[in-house]
Amino acid sequence: MTSVLISAIKRLHISITPPLRLYSSNVTVTPANTNLTITRKEWAFQPQYTKPREVWIENLDTVEEQKLGLFELHPSVYAASPRIDIMHQNVIWQRKVRWVSWAHTKTRAEVRGGGRKPWPQKGLGRARHGSIRSPLFRGGGVVHGPRSGKSHFFMLPFYTRILGLTTTISAKLAQDDLHVVKDLELPTDEPGYLEELIEKRNWGPSVLIVDDTDYAPRNITAALDNLPHVNIMPVYGLNVYSMLKHDTLVLTIAAAEKIEERILRLLHSDTRQQQRAFQLDQV
Repeated sequence: MTSVLISAIKRLHISITPPLRLYSSNVTVTPANTNLTITRKEWAFQPQYTKPREVWIENLDTVEEQKLGLFELHPSVYAASPRIDIMHQNVIWQRKVRWVSWAHTKTRAEVRGGGRKPWPQKGLGRARHGSIRSPLFRGGGVVHGPRSGKSHFFMLPFYTRILGLTTTISAKLAQDDLHVVKDLELPTDEPGYLEELIEKRNWGPSVLIVDDTDYAPRNITAALDNLPHVNIMPVYGLNVYSMLKHDTLVLTIAAAEKIEERILRLLHSDTRQQQRAFQLDQV
């Protein structure tokens, strides 16, 4: 019976090969019988307690999704613990930084009229008043009312902002709303092609595309002109509010590497000297 099973297995011609992994590094390995490039990555700060996260590299040159390989992400950046409170603090900070209240009320000195004393100081048995534009009178000035041009700016702590980025990116990856693409090259500049691609891949009604530079290919910039629900930005503009505003986050390989490199460097470096120059007196 054993010999029959062995001979049957041999006739199947089963070849066991290790799983394909695509990293970003200078060391490149090309396996046999495949056209994928497998590269090994050496991080400056190796993960200690958690395993790296892996995502498929997708393409944009066809509407149908094609898996080009696997890309490994550092768990300190893309697998951080979920902190809804940190995300909320970042959103409030971003909304208040650009909020200027223009509500304005007039004081008793700015209200029209009320120049003379309404009645004599003594002799009538009435309360003492010097102007009918006093806050006690109808039509008078307002005490402690809002004054126009009031800024609600405040500075969020540095590492709270960094943690907000890692938490939001990790939440996007955990919810399968983060996709990594090889590049942003499109075969056409028609908006319909990009709309069909987004619908075919179930990327949701709104998409945020992030590249490592602010020089995007012409086809994708022309296609996005008529798609208000699809936006593109460079790595240096990535923020918590924009990521939460869009359903899907699409990163290029270069953008994912740059985000990972910058955040890891900030998480493992002493930045107190650099932060001291930007400290504000918020008393």
